[in-house]
Amino acid sequence: MKTRLVVAALALLPLALAAQDSATLPTKPAARPTAKSAAKAPGKDERIATVNGVAVPKWRMDFMMQQQRSRGTQDSDETRAMMRDELVNREIIVQEAQKSGIAKSAEVQNQLDVARQEIVVSAFLSDWVRKHPISEAELQKEYDRARSETGDKEYRARHILVDSEDQAKGLIADLKKGAKFAELAEKNSKDPGSRERGGDLDWNVPAAYDKPFGDALARLEKGKYTEQPVRTRYGFHVIQLDDVRQMKFPTLAEVKPRLQQQLVQNRISGLVRELRAKAKVE
Repeated sequence: MKTRLVVAALALLPLALAAQDSATLPTKPAARPTAKSAAKAPGKDERIATVNGVAVPKWRMDFMMQQQRSRGTQDSDETRAMMRDELVNREIIVQEAQKSGIAKSAEVQNQLDVARQEIVVSAFLSDWVRKHPISEAELQKEYDRARSETGDKEYRARHILVDSEDQAKGLIADLKKGAKFAELAEKNSKDPGSRERGGDLDWNVPAAYDKPFGDALARLEKGKYTEQPVRTRYGFHVIQLDDVRQMKFPTLAEVKPRLQQQLVQNRISGLVRELRAKAKVE
């Protein structure tokens, strides 16, 4: 249950990740704006239009323009003209919604409450990430750990996945009698992703699999198969190693953005768990 809550919180983090990126990456992406910063911009009392006596403030356009720039849209007179029309149309519709009473309906108010909560959560996490940036030392440490666990070899393997140990032992007996691994996989494996390819798992590193599977794979000699079933959370496997090759591990610079995101997510997961542990939830 707690894990699901943490995952749900992470789904609200575009601002937080953008904040961490801008704090430590060499190339800084455009910062996501906040309503507060837009409201404090110079000329906050300026208006771009008046609709039935109600001002449409210029800061709304500036706020939207900042959002669009962060997505790669060019700031131009044409773009701003389109935004002005959009904001005027929104104001017209909002006024009609208020007249009709729908703006005060329970459904709309509930949606507004959820949206408000998401904005506040995102803003808080964004600010928290800015105040707790991932250091270069932490990035290097995580990179070294991942490199150590991954190793320097890739393995091309096949497997047959079945429900019981007896089934797996029976398949191993068939292999010893001369049966073809690929044919047995096509007929018996319950792994839909590899069954039609004769159990072929393509190239990968042992760390990509469940630990018992990866450990058994790393111990195999090229062309050999496991003579005892290997049990994982998915069932029982018979594994054959087809080939091994040296792998060039990417440099820190190449994986830095992805690694940074992962560390930010891990840190926020920890924050959510810490705050939840302190909270009184009934």
